[in-house]
Amino acid sequence: MDKRDQPAFELQERFWNEWNAKNREVVVGPISQRQAAKILGWIAAIGRSDLVILDVGCGSGWMCERLLPFGSVTGTDLAGEVIDRARRRVVGAKFVAGDFMALDFPPAYADVIVTLEVLTHVADQPAFVSKLANALKPGGLLMLATQNRFVLERSSEVAPQAPGQIRHWVDRRELRNLLAADFDIVELSSVFPNWGHEGILRVVNSPKLNALCANVVPRATLDALKERLLLGHTLMALARRRS
Repeated sequence: MDKRDQPAFELQERFWNEWNAKNREVVVGPISQRQAAKILGWIAAIGRSDLVILDVGCGSGWMCERLLPFGSVTGTDLAGEVIDRARRRVVGAKFVAGDFMALDFPPAYADVIVTLEVLTHVADQPAFVSKLANALKPGGLLMLATQNRFVLERSSEVAPQAPGQIRHWVDRRELRNLLAADFDIVELSSVFPNWGHEGILRVVNSPKLNALCANVVPRATLDALKERLLLGHTLMALARRRS
């Protein structure tokens, strides 16, 4: 995104304060719940409870609360009003308000960085990924969720872009390229299939076709296949910081 087209910080901050107040502070929806389940599976597999964890774009802190059993957790978000409320609600986590790109986290700070649906909303995605890498210890893990451009461009369910909201979805190839400079990808998958019903997805997600297939293949198996084929709403990347 050209910096001249980037919304002013104050406008972005206002949008995310209002959005979180209406959404994440009220309920954590099924897409986010599915993302969280994937992240928690990855982090539990590490087998440690002393990790240093950074949640970038933590919003209301709902994911920070789920990460506390695995170590010390710091959440950061530019929505300052939401962060103030998160401090009172999520006991045990630390919260830092501000634009992650301007915050001074020390190099090699975290064992794990979690960032859910943030990449889409930053102006300079390569710089964002580079800063995530810099904040990770060598060999540390990035656990990233981002909207799947291939799916969302084929959906009529997406709300219009709002003032103060940056929106730049990526597809699987673009995500791989963004991570390639600093990370080795351990897993690239997707979650929450059956989202999008235009173009080829009109066939893939056809209710009639899926009902017929369910007579032969269990629906859960079919959904898992779509996720492995990266046809879910959200791309999920587990990537290791290259030494």
